[in-house]
Amino acid sequence: MIQSFKKNNIILMIKKYLLLFVIAIFAMSCSKKVEVKGKIAGSAPLERVEFVEASGVATLPLINMGLDKDGNFAGTFEAPKNGMYVINYAGKQNLIFLKGGQTVNISGSAATFPAEYVVTGDAKNDNDFFQASQKFLSTYGQGLNIQQLMAGDESSYVKGMQKIEADINKNIDENVKKYNPGKEVVEWKRTDAKTAILNLMVNYEMTKKQMSGNPSFKLGKVFTDYENKLKENNDEMVKTSPFYRQYLLTKMSPEFQKFAEAKSKGKTDITTSELFNDFLKSQKEVSQVTKDYLLAFVMAQSDIHPQTPAKTTDKIKKIIEEDIKDAGIKADIKKMQFTINGFKIGDDAPEASLVKADGSAYKLSDNKGKPYVLVFYASWNPYIAEGTVPVLKEVVNFYKSKMNFVFVNLDDTKDQFTKTSNAMMKGIQGTNVYAEGGLNSDIAKKYGVYGFKLPNFIVVDKNGKVASRSFVNLGDADLITVLDKQTGLSAPKVAPQQQMMPQMNMQQAPPVEAAPQQPAQTK
Repeated sequence: MIQSFKKNNIILMIKKYLLLFVIAIFAMSCSKKVEVKGKIAGSAPLERVEFVEASGVATLPLINMGLDKDGNFAGTFEAPKNGMYVINYAGKQNLIFLKGGQTVNISGSAATFPAEYVVTGDAKNDNDFFQASQKFLSTYGQGLNIQQLMAGDESSYVKGMQKIEADINKNIDENVKKYNPGKEVVEWKRTDAKTAILNLMVNYEMTKKQMSGNPSFKLGKVFTDYENKLKENNDEMVKTSPFYRQYLLTKMSPEFQKFAEAKSKGKTDITTSELFNDFLKSQKEVSQVTKDYLLAFVMAQSDIHPQTPAKTTDKIKKIIEEDIKDAGIKADIKKMQFTINGFKIGDDAPEASLVKADGSAYKLSDNKGKPYVLVFYASWNPYIAEGTVPVLKEVVNFYKSKMNFVFVNLDDTKDQFTKTSNAMMKGIQGTNVYAEGGLNSDIAKKYGVYGFKLPNFIVVDKNGKVASRSFVNLGDADLITVLDKQTGLSAPKVAPQQQMMPQMNMQQAPPVEAAPQQPAQTK
C-alpha cells in the first residue's frame, strides 16, 4: 500500500511538473514582450532610440530609450504583433523584424546606425535574412530600366513584372537556405515583393490612362489577371503592408475624386474623412478589413493634426466609433487622436503621480483656485535648453502674478531630474516635479506625451478644467490667447522670429519610405 501511495504520488508530481512546463511554454509563445538591448559606438548621450510598429495605421512609439556615455541602451516593450518595426535614431530610420517573446541585441556605429546594424540573440536569423534580401533589392533595382518597360505595350510590361517577381523570389529562396529564417519574415518578404510590383503596375495603368485621354480607359485581361493573382491574399496583405494600402488608395483615387466632387458640391465644412467613409460604404466589393485600414489611414493623414478644430475632432470620433469595426484599429486611431488633439476643452485635468526633488508627493489639484500651465520637458531634448528656456523665462515673468507654472520633468531617472531640473529652470518661478518613469510615467500616459511632443504645454483653468489643447510651441499665438484669457492680462506682440520653436515631428508608419498616396483632401 505504501509503495502504491508513493507510486501515485510520483505520478502526481510528474503531472504537476508537466503541467507547469506546458504553462511556461504557452506563456512564452503568447508573450508580446520584446527585450532589447544594444550599443551604438560613438553615440552622443543625448540621442534616443525608439521602436515603432511599421505595419500599423496610426502607430505611436512603443519605447523611447536613452543611451549612456558608452552608447549602451536597454528596455522592454509590448510588441502588438510579430512583424516589421521601425528603429528611430538621430533623425534616421530603418526596419527590423521582431517577434513577441524575443530577447534581441542590436549593435552598430553612430556614423551609420540604423542604416547598418548587427542583430544577435533570438532575432538574428530573421534579420540576417531580411538584410540580405534588402541588399539584393538595392543592387537589383539599380539594374532595372523601368522607364523602358513603361514605354512598352501591356504584354511586354506584364512579362517584365513577372521576370522581376521571379528574380526576387529566387533570391528569397536562396536566402532561406542560407540563413534559416522563420516562416513569418519569409512571408512578409514575399508580400513585400508583390506589393512593390503592384505599385509599379498601378503607375503603369495611370500613365497609360492619362496618355490615352480616355477616362474610361482600361487595360486588358493579361494585365488584370496578373494583377489579381498578385493580390489574391488581399486581407492579409492589407494588414501587414502599408505599401499595399498605398496601391489600393492609388487604384481608388480616380473614382474617389469623382465621388468627392459630387458629394461635396455646395458644402464648405465636409472633411476628407467623411467623404472617404461615405465612398467606402458604396464599395460593396471591398472587404471590411480593407475598409478599416484604409479609413483609419486617411483619417490619420488628413484630419488628425494639432490644429484640427473641435467640431472636426468630434466628427472623427463619431466615424471611429460607428464605422471602424476592428477593435485593434479602433483603439490605435483613438489613441492617436487623443495624442495629437488632446483633451476636450472643459474636461477635468487628470491627477497624476508626481514628486518634488525632496521626495514629497505633489498634487496638481493643489493649484485649484488659480490657473496653471503644465510644462513637460526632458533634459535630453536639446531644444529645451536652447529654445524653450529663454522664451519660458519671459512668459513666466509676464504671467506669474496671475498664473502658476508646473515644470514636469520626464527624464529616465530621478537622479537625472535632480541633476538637471534646478540648473535648467534656475531663476524661473514655478514648481519642479518629477514623473517617475519618464515617458512611461503615469502622467505621460494620461496626457498623451511622447518624445516627439517635447516640449509640451497645456493650460488648466482655476477650476482644474483643461483650458487648451497641447502646444509644442511656446510662442504659438493660440496659446498666448488662452494665457491672456485665463489671466486677464494682455501679452505684448511678439515678432514672428521670436515665436519659432521646433515643431512636432510625428513619426508614423510607414516612416522609412514615402507614405501611401491618399485621396486629395477636399476643402
